[in-house]
Amino acid sequence: MSAPPPRGDGGDKTQQSIGQLLADASRDLSTLLRQEVQLAKAELRQEARTTGRVAAMFVAAAIAALLTLLFLSHALWWGLSNVMDQGWAALIVAVLWAVVAGVLAARARRQMSSIRTLPQTKQTAHEIPDALRGR
Repeated sequence: MSAPPPRGDGGDKTQQSIGQLLADASRDLSTLLRQEVQLAKAELRQEARTTGRVAAMFVAAAIAALLTLLFLSHALWWGLSNVMDQGWAALIVAVLWAVVAGVLAARARRQMSSIRTLPQTKQTAHEIPDALRGR
């Protein structure tokens, strides 16, 4: 590495230092922003997986609710038309499906409330302007 020839006033040293500082700051800012984008991508992938699981639980709850309606309707019909043991058995099955639907819906609701969107990225993104100002 060869240094530029010195001028008598020493201005090149100052200019070189400022230029180097600006280049370093630019490189550091670029690296920081690139890392923030990578962090955001990783957090989005993780949240997408969790959201997918929650959506599957809601679908399962909806299916269970549909089966509840089907069995309750069938049990009511069977019980009214045949007041026999078969109707009451269908009613018991319908009540079991209602319990399953309730448990699945409660778990899905609890999972949904635990989803946080990009927590680390939000925090560090708010810190970037302050860091640029030297705070």
